[in-house]
Amino acid sequence: MAGLAMLTGLALPVLASSSAWAAPGPNAYVANFASNTVSVIDTASNTVVGSPVPVGTNPAGVAITPDGRHAYVTNQTSNDVSVIDTASNTVVGSPIPVGTNPFGIAITPDGRHAYVTNFGSNQVSVIDTASNTVVDTIPVGTFPLGIAITPDGRHAYVTNRVSGDVSVIDTASNTVVGSPIPVGVGPLGIAITPDGRHAYVANTDSNTVSVIDTASNTVVDTIPVGGGPQFIAITPDGSHAYVTDGGSNTVSVIDTASNTVVGSPIPVGSDPYGVAIAPDGRHAYVANQTSNTVSVIDTASNTVVGSPIPVGTLPAGIAITPVRQPSLTITKHHTGNFHVGRLGTYTITVGNNGSAPTNGTTVTVHDTLPRGLTAVSITGSGWNCTRSTLTCTRSNALPAGSSYPPISLTVRALGFAPSQVTNTVTVTGGGDTATHTTTDVTTITRDPASTQGYGDDDS
Repeated sequence: MAGLAMLTGLALPVLASSSAWAAPGPNAYVANFASNTVSVIDTASNTVVGSPVPVGTNPAGVAITPDGRHAYVTNQTSNDVSVIDTASNTVVGSPIPVGTNPFGIAITPDGRHAYVTNFGSNQVSVIDTASNTVVDTIPVGTFPLGIAITPDGRHAYVTNRVSGDVSVIDTASNTVVGSPIPVGVGPLGIAITPDGRHAYVANTDSNTVSVIDTASNTVVDTIPVGGGPQFIAITPDGSHAYVTDGGSNTVSVIDTASNTVVGSPIPVGSDPYGVAIAPDGRHAYVANQTSNTVSVIDTASNTVVGSPIPVGTLPAGIAITPVRQPSLTITKHHTGNFHVGRLGTYTITVGNNGSAPTNGTTVTVHDTLPRGLTAVSITGSGWNCTRSTLTCTRSNALPAGSSYPPISLTVRALGFAPSQVTNTVTVTGGGDTATHTTTDVTTITRDPASTQGYGDDDS
């Protein structure tokens, strides 16, 4: 395979084949193997933004953390991994030493670990993304290249090109489980469906894609595709797999329900290699190695749209940042015990730990007082609060990583209040589709001299 020979720098005749998170939209990160850089494409305009990011020697694979804040890049010849801050598009920290000839990379869904295939040492390195250090090394098959992690994060699937099989790693123990899964000849790229039920493997030297049932870890189908299939990406809805055919300069599209190729192969640039699907599923981005471009495919019509996007020399791996979304948080606390007949105050704080600001729609906080407490007042700077419903609202955008001014809820404990109550508060809106809830357990004490006249019964 022409593309692999360039990326490995090795003459392997037996393996040869026929030829910021602060940005307004998702960005595609493209590893330029021969330029030792990463190009950043704004997928809204399909143009390269800024200057290429210098990384290590011969960057090959790229993976983005789930929060979109960092891109991890394998540098094949310098035997390390560079970390790019996607807000500034600069490399942060020192390169992370891994095994020999790092190639593929995948990040766990929780963002805590990156798994790197090292084809020169037949192992997988595990990077702790908090410390950016290698915390484990796992022996696998011969010449490991592609890697993908299941959506539940429990297993990593690794293609072993020379041994012609797939190793399965248990990410809890970081050990290989079961026997290697035989696939086609020269397996390279691998992708797992969003439901985690199937892994699709591109077999470069047998011009097929193997389908693995991840429950039994057996091959359940083999699909003929174009010449020299290299990498695979699956749409977010799981309905289609896009396969780069390096030997025929096309992309094949597989219907995952029937496991058949649909339509005609899509002509792209020369030696298509890495492929990634935009978060909304509407476009596939294909790195064309020997034409030094990226082609954009409209997945509705399966045609190339616009002109090829010029990038660096020998573009290889490609990954796209996830959709940036707000994620609200809510906390509630009080100080000391509450006393029957006296006032007590809860402090409620709404924050945003997502990767984007709230979108200007209404954020609503609603408190539900337990039996035995009655509201006296509810206020907060910039909040529109109503005591009768214990609701506060506001619509100004809340930047990621920040909090609104706190809300103060003042209550009085009544005579019939139990010795302990639980107060519940929720927050919704702002572009976050989830309802977030927190509770605060409060102890109620009694002073016999001060309880009369404050609701000694609940009639």
